[in-house]
Amino acid sequence: MEGFLVALVVSFGVIFVAELGDKSQLMALTFATRFRPLPVLIGITIATAIVHLASVAIGVGLNAALPTGWISLIAGLAFLGFGAWTLRGDKLTEEEKRKAERSTKSAIVAVGVAFFLAELGDKTMLATITLATKYGWFGTWLGSTLGMVAADALAILVGRMLGRHLPERAIRYGAAVLFAICGLWLIFEAIRELS
Repeated sequence: MEGFLVALVVSFGVIFVAELGDKSQLMALTFATRFRPLPVLIGITIATAIVHLASVAIGVGLNAALPTGWISLIAGLAFLGFGAWTLRGDKLTEEEKRKAERSTKSAIVAVGVAFFLAELGDKTMLATITLATKYGWFGTWLGSTLGMVAADALAILVGRMLGRHLPERAIRYGAAVLFAICGLWLIFEAIRELS
């Protein structure tokens, strides 16, 4: 039990700190301006739990990392595409807006997929792999997942507060810039890793 608690506390702390200011925390802030907080948090939690479960499996079972360079490159290009799509903007009818605001399923899927892609090969994934090699799988998985969700919950809170005071155009441009930054960041990491 003591080993589990150490793994839980250490993993929570390391991942919480690593997530502060990370691209996925910026994504959580962006999504929180578009969707209700609970579906955003559920999407983040599901994606994080899956990625971190894979991370601890790698750390414990193989003591090796995924070829993250190519994954980062593909994810970076996808994020540039998301940014362009966001900048172009979509036109919704009033009825479609009401449906989108009520639809928790679409928000959960959108957030979950985006977070899953963003976290593959990210520093929090690599940190979780490293922690799992030392502390074991379950405490590391639970602690790292909770640490990331807690850090992103802070971003959701900030995003909701900002979203009430920002015009839709500013949110759209801001989201496009954040997606572009995330995309360029991922591409830079991929180039650095592949060279």
